Order: sequence, then C-alpha cells, then structure tokens
Amino acid sequence: MVIGTAWLFDAADVALLSFIMPLLKKEMLLTDGQVGLVSSITTVGMIIGAILFGYLADKFGKKNIIIITLLLFSISNLALALTQNLPQFLLVRFITGIGLGGELPVATTIIADSFSGHRRSKMLILVDSFWAIGWILASLLAFLFMPVYGWRPTVIITSIMALYTLVIRRHLPEQTNVKNEKLNLKVAFGQIWSKDFRRATICLSVLWFIIMFTYYGMFLWLPSVLIKRGFSVVHSFKYTLLMSFAQLPGYFLAAYLMGKLSRKKVLAIYLTGTIIGAFMFATAQSEFLVVFSSCVLSFFTLGAWGIMIALTPTQYPLETRGVGIGFTQSIGRIGATIGPYLIGFSLGLGISVSTVFFYFVVGLVIGIIVLVFGMVDNDQK
Repeated sequence: MVIGTAWLFDAADVALLSFIMPLLKKEMLLTDGQVGLVSSITTVGMIIGAILFGYLADKFGKKNIIIITLLLFSISNLALALTQNLPQFLLVRFITGIGLGGELPVATTIIADSFSGHRRSKMLILVDSFWAIGWILASLLAFLFMPVYGWRPTVIITSIMALYTLVIRRHLPEQTNVKNEKLNLKVAFGQIWSKDFRRATICLSVLWFIIMFTYYGMFLWLPSVLIKRGFSVVHSFKYTLLMSFAQLPGYFLAAYLMGKLSRKKVLAIYLTGTIIGAFMFATAQSEFLVVFSSCVLSFFTLGAWGIMIALTPTQYPLETRGVGIGFTQSIGRIGATIGPYLIGFSLGLGISVSTVFFYFVVGLVIGIIVLVFGMVDNDQK
C-alpha cells in the first residue's frame, strides 16, 4: 500500500501532463514541435533517472533512494507551477523525469525483495495497478478542478508527495535498505551483461522497448486519431474514465493468472490480446466499437506492463537488481520516445491509421517471438 500510493502519484503526474499540454500550448503560444519537446524531455529525464537511481539503490539502499526520488519529483512539481516560459518548463520537466524515472524501478525492487515466488509476482502486479488509480485521480482533477483553478494549482497538488516521504521513512522496513557501498557502476553493468544474465538483459530490453513503444505510441495519439475520424467522444469525461477503469480488471486478471500459469504464458496472452485490440481499433467504424476497442487496448496493454514489472526483478540477483531493472526499463523509454514520434511522422505523411497500427502488430509479434524462444522464466526465483 505504501509503495502503491507512491506509484499512484507518479501516474497522476504523467496523466496530468497530457491534460496540461493543450493549456500550455495556448498560454505560451507553442508550436506542435515545442509541445512534443515537452513530452520528449520528460522521457529523457526518465531514461537517466532509471539507470542512475537503479544503481544508487543497489549501492546505498532502496529505502534511502526512493525517498530521494520522491522528494526530487515532488519539489520539481512545485517548481513547475512557478515556471513562466518554455525553457524553464523544459528544465523542470527534465528534473521531474529524473525523479520519476528513478522511483519506478526502485519501488519495483523494494517489492521484489520483500516477497518470493508467485506471491511476489501477484504483489508486483497489484502495486502496478495503482497506476490506473493515478490516471483516474488525474482525470478527476483535469475535468473538475483544473477548469476552475487552472493547471498551476493542480500541479501543486501532486507536490504533496514530499510529505508522503515521511510515511515511507516510518513504514518501510530496514530490510529494504540493504547496502553494497563497494559496488561501482562498471562492475554492476558487467554483472548484468555477464554470460549468466546477458540473455535476460537482451530479452527484457527488447520486451520493454516494444511494450513502451506500443503504449506511448498508441495512447498519446489515440485522441488525435479519434478526432480526425470524427469521434468527438474522446474529449468526454466518460471516455477518459472508461479508459482508466478498463486497466484495473486487466491488472487483477493478470495477478490471478500468475498462480495458474507461468509468467511467460500470461504475458504471451496479454501481448496477443493487445494485437487483437489494435486490430479492432484500427477497423472500428462506430462510436461503440471505438470505445470498446480502446478499453480492450487499455485492459491488455497495461496488464502486459504489470506482468513485465513482475517478470523483470526475478532475472537478476538482489545485489544488482536495481541496475538490471533500471537499465532494461531505460531501453523501454527509448521506445516510448520513438513510438509517438514515428506515429506523428507517419500520419503527417498521409499514411492510413490501419497501416500505422500495423507497426504495433509487427512489434508485438516480435515481442511474442522473443518471449517464447528467448526468455527463460523461473517462477520461484
């Protein structure tokens, strides 16, 4: 619950940024390219934060480092409300990205270190389900609070995470704070690329790349695609909440299946479900089918993300787990950057929505092949 709440606030930050962008564009008179830069600079910060703080968590203790990442994230959000121009906004979002990118892998390692076997997998997925709750919270703030008070006071609300660090300091056990101060970055990277872990590092990096490429590529462009096709429902509060609520059963079913099937099989099911959802969306011709296929995509894509959260920590020993998770997720962030850019570029060239969604199908098929033939999974590790 303690870690899940931290995850909730992080998700709210990511979601709020998508709601703030149109207001920011109007307030600061930004071009489309400048708006895209805001999203990209956050991702660059997350790539750096994932690697840096993943390593520092292994070296100085996960409890200490997660408090630092949350403080960095929270104070940056407070500073964001004070920005007056684009360069200031970009600088603050870069710093926020470092904190956010660092918090996620460190939080994952804390849960992974606290449980074992199938119970660990279930707990990691259930903690990741707080991401959906964060999106729901952001939707409520965006539709009910922000129109009245503006985006700056709304952002300040997320900065209360600074106070939440006091809860973490009190309630996280010291067993989550194992230190290895002799560990250096070169040695840590050498371990995750050694012959014992090289295969896992490559497969996880590919899978994280594909899942983040798919998620960010589709969900950042879904609103624009729907508007171009004449479905104004995308602007409705009901649509946003439906998309958020659809994530929860996806997480819960994945957690349930963890005790019944191997993680590889469950992930393969969810990746296949995402392919089906992408096909349904690309061919949907009515408002009902658009909303339904969007929910299917939300259900399976976020569920697959949760399964990856459960799978990744078990591939590395405790002493380098933070580095392993941080590095493979940072490769995924590259996919998160490329996905939206590639979709926007393709649509700008006049390529059809159906063809664009075929990119995701190809990527997901590659992911299934890598998972089935490359990934070694020991559920009890």
